[in-house]
Amino acid sequence: MEKIRQTREIPVIAEYDVVVCGGGPSGFIAAIAAARGGARTALIERYGFLGGMATASLVAPISVFNYNQRRIIDGIPWEFIERLIDIEGAREEKPSGNITFSPEKYKLIAQRMVLEAGVSLYFHSYITGCKKSENNLTHVILENKNGTEAIAAKYFIDCTGDADLSYQAGVPMQPKSSELQPASLIFMLGGVDTDSLPKIRHNEHKVNYHDLDIRQAFEDLDIDLPQYGGPWYCGILANDLVLVNMTRTYADMANNREATNAECVLREDVFTFVDLLKKNIPAFENAHLVMTAPQTGTRETRRIKGVHTLTGEEYIEARNFDDAISRGCHPVDIHSSSSNNQLCEFLEDAAFVPYRCLIAPGFPNLLVGGRAFSADGISSASVRVQASAMGLGQAAGVAAALCAQYGTNVSEVDIKKLRNTLIKYGANLTN
Repeated sequence: MEKIRQTREIPVIAEYDVVVCGGGPSGFIAAIAAARGGARTALIERYGFLGGMATASLVAPISVFNYNQRRIIDGIPWEFIERLIDIEGAREEKPSGNITFSPEKYKLIAQRMVLEAGVSLYFHSYITGCKKSENNLTHVILENKNGTEAIAAKYFIDCTGDADLSYQAGVPMQPKSSELQPASLIFMLGGVDTDSLPKIRHNEHKVNYHDLDIRQAFEDLDIDLPQYGGPWYCGILANDLVLVNMTRTYADMANNREATNAECVLREDVFTFVDLLKKNIPAFENAHLVMTAPQTGTRETRRIKGVHTLTGEEYIEARNFDDAISRGCHPVDIHSSSSNNQLCEFLEDAAFVPYRCLIAPGFPNLLVGGRAFSADGISSASVRVQASAMGLGQAAGVAAALCAQYGTNVSEVDIKKLRNTLIKYGANLTN
């Protein structure tokens, strides 16, 4: 492969205590937590809005906050939900604690809470590299309309979902699965008879909300169809609008070429499925395509190899840890990339995630929030969802602020103080 060498000076435009990379569910919560902890904080996001998979990929509902009649994910994440509810931008589906929401109001409340906390926002900025001094990260490199810029910080939190910052910093990654979970392009339909859709409200425990009637109708057609899952759908607080999650294809969405191909394949598939729904399912007879998500939804890419890797056995057993900093209660949800199948295993009780899964050996000022945390394929298949990602972001943000306050490495944070701070915010860390 031909290579070119480019040497350039990059302006350092700002310096912070904490820089959070990625403004999805984990990232914007991490930034709020770090700033509320007294750290001068910046948040870098490639789009012009916050929310990640919720708003860029239209993944709905936000799941899961409650389990066995208890609030499992709490603190700043639930404060966000309450503020969404206050402006009629969300509805809690009780008792499950799944959240039906308006994507546009999600963007608004996330933005308000970040700015109110005093976080500096850098929208439309794509992370392209970092600078290190020995093992410490010193700068993150970003590209935007201003050109190439650098931001310095004492601590960094990688909430990119795909471990982009960690990967560029040289953090070892978990072995890649031979079959990553598939990517899905969610689409919004208008003109739907939502009153006749039985699965539009995700309000029961231990229920898989895929629509088996639609699945059977498609199988009865006896024609070749693109691969699909579910289908699952969710309302967005409007009478005739529905988000549909059914397309799927194999792709490593951390690989640009594969991601590009997936976007093209899935966009074609969306139109195929819209036509089939209109012709074969009465509730969709008058439906029309409003939009496809700006970005294909991603279930699985890179995960760091941390100080501890959370195993499926530990997770399913709900094993507690001395350094537990967040929880998870979504089923272990593994979608097949080679078929229309899905493995969905419900938990007996809410699980725990230890702090050691957010840090990597030899990287003293880097934390990871969201689905790139250190986990195997089984535990990750539950924790990857939005509410759990918010919980991890909250923990990473609080930890970074404590490290900045006391000048300690991320591996030396006072776990008791970290847990107490999280509990003070409202996090549920007890059995």
